[in-house]
Amino acid sequence: MIANHKGEIPVVILLLPFLSGIIAGLNVFAGANINLLIGVFAFFSITFILLNLNYTRLKLYKYRWLGGSLITIILFLFGWIIVLKNSELNLKDHFSKTNGQLLYIKINSEPVLKNGLLRFTAKVEAIESKGIQTPTSGTLLVTIKDSAANNLYYGDELLIPAKYKSIDPPFNPAEFNYKKYLAYKNIYYQAFLFPKQYKIITTNTGNLLIAHSLRLRQHLVEKIKRNMRDTGAIAVASTLILGYKADLSEDLLQAYKNTGTVYVLSVSGSQVAILYLLLSFALQFLNPYRYGKLIRATIILAVIWYYAMLTGFSLAVCRVDVMVSLVVIGKSFRRYINTLNLLAVSAFLLLIYDPFFITEAGFQLSFIAVSGLIVFQPMVYQWLKFKNKWVDKVWALCSVSIAAQVVIFPISALYFHQFPVYFLISNLFVALPAALIMYSGIFFLSLPQIPVVSSSIAYILEKTIIAMNKGLTYIQNAPYSVVNKIWLTTPEYLLLYAIIISLFYFLYDRKLWLLKFSLACMLLLCISFSIKNIRQSNSKEIAWLNLKKHQGIVFKNGNKAIVLSDLKNTDKTYVYSIQPYLDSCQVNDVKLYNLDQDINTSWVRKKHGLVQFLNTTVFISGKEFYSNDFRQKIKTSYIYITGNPDDVLNRIRRNFEFTTLIIDGSNSDGKIDQWAKQLKAESVAYKILKRNNSIVSMSN
Repeated sequence: MIANHKGEIPVVILLLPFLSGIIAGLNVFAGANINLLIGVFAFFSITFILLNLNYTRLKLYKYRWLGGSLITIILFLFGWIIVLKNSELNLKDHFSKTNGQLLYIKINSEPVLKNGLLRFTAKVEAIESKGIQTPTSGTLLVTIKDSAANNLYYGDELLIPAKYKSIDPPFNPAEFNYKKYLAYKNIYYQAFLFPKQYKIITTNTGNLLIAHSLRLRQHLVEKIKRNMRDTGAIAVASTLILGYKADLSEDLLQAYKNTGTVYVLSVSGSQVAILYLLLSFALQFLNPYRYGKLIRATIILAVIWYYAMLTGFSLAVCRVDVMVSLVVIGKSFRRYINTLNLLAVSAFLLLIYDPFFITEAGFQLSFIAVSGLIVFQPMVYQWLKFKNKWVDKVWALCSVSIAAQVVIFPISALYFHQFPVYFLISNLFVALPAALIMYSGIFFLSLPQIPVVSSSIAYILEKTIIAMNKGLTYIQNAPYSVVNKIWLTTPEYLLLYAIIISLFYFLYDRKLWLLKFSLACMLLLCISFSIKNIRQSNSKEIAWLNLKKHQGIVFKNGNKAIVLSDLKNTDKTYVYSIQPYLDSCQVNDVKLYNLDQDINTSWVRKKHGLVQFLNTTVFISGKEFYSNDFRQKIKTSYIYITGNPDDVLNRIRRNFEFTTLIIDGSNSDGKIDQWAKQLKAESVAYKILKRNNSIVSMSN
């Protein structure tokens, strides 16, 4: 559905400068003076009001552009201001700006237990210094390794030591930026606690409604666990119906990602739509009464928003709840609202509440997918016509899947770096079981525990989920099911959307300039990909990775790489810190070796600690250094110190002539400091990887 005139979608038009202001506040002008901005905002707002009051007298109808320009500036400034206002780090009373010995914190999220660690966020309410408490603000990420902490809950107040540290940035190329991710959630610091390092002051002091909803959700999750046995089915049911993701395994999540059906694991509009339809049908009897429609609307709104709270205020649910709320209110007063306007209003309201929502992939995917369905799905559906109504219904489902997948492809490639080839098959496959799971799941959770009835519904629910999981796993394991290693730059991402929008609009409007524009964008995209591929295929480099206490050296020659590490390729650190670098470099031939193994290839040779990579020589000095000196000094480009060896510098001086010395994170802080002082005094070039960015050096 494409609007014929911008007057049909005024809120969409107004949303654009508001979004621009938020993006500017997040990325470009984050350190701006908020008081100055508020002053400028007030000036333009007052000017706009005064001009409107004197519209006729000043003959402003001759200058229609003036009002639009002022509104654009006002909305841009408003978006910019709310970003700065919502950033907790800008607050004067943020806990990081006050010194003290103890922190008084209140748990403001549902604690999640995983791998023996309890993790939650907490509001820092006060800091104590020498017995004096100072009120503070700010959010702290807390991790506790203590089985006794498993009873902690939302709203509990704790007393903990004021020992916290900032979140580490990504140290390796292409690594996920967890620091930035948490910063967009107003979390800049974390604390790690052990037994007897915290004290419970009071319990259940949080918002009563939120506390009740979290306990109810936990009760419903326990009900699912009592009536079902398969852990995968339990995890999917809890995630799909209630938004509880703590039990979802990485393997299961990856199967849904690789088949393009990960949206099934998100509490989204489907569940809200089911609730809305059920409530609308059940409350129809109220319509004939005087205030029946108002009562009906009030009940529907209360239930769908309570469900949103029950699911942890999922962004997708909040978006649909806002849209459904506007539809319900509009129907109550017999008003029609354009669907794109509804979507824009929901985005406005959510971003005013928290402008950092715009940084979340789920928010972006949700709004882009729904916008694409509204605009592009009718166009795709018109491509083919079928007389058979059942074939036509299947094609309608296909058109929905095609429109959604096409419109979210650039953003999913940007974030997840892959494309599910069999998305059409997998989406058709999950359509029926997903609907059955939602209906039976809501029915199962709505009923009290009835011996035969509850177990029967749970059996149907469990077997349906198991069948769906097995089917998606089979599709995932099919040949060429996923195109991986898609790494887009921001210009490439924007070019893809320009191509999609212009091409679809050309098919709708048949204007030749749109086709020319899309072809020009395709040419630019091909040039960008070609330049990138040529650079990668000709690059020869060594990456010295910061893997904390682990070792990691990557010798890369074009699309081939040899990795020296003490990790396996299935280890979490390898997957999150080494693999992204290899994928971003388009490496498709990787060989993993332990540091003790010898290597003999055409471009890398390793014997004991000595490595020859093309024309670059590297010596790896581990804990076991040669006891005897060499007959003559060996010339090397780099020496890599790992394993915390003793008296290593003296032995290196006697046996090597080198250019740069690399010290990794497996060495102790004391020895690193000692070596750094000696090397600095001797003017020797050295690099320390511990708590520093990794180093990528070129080779000839």
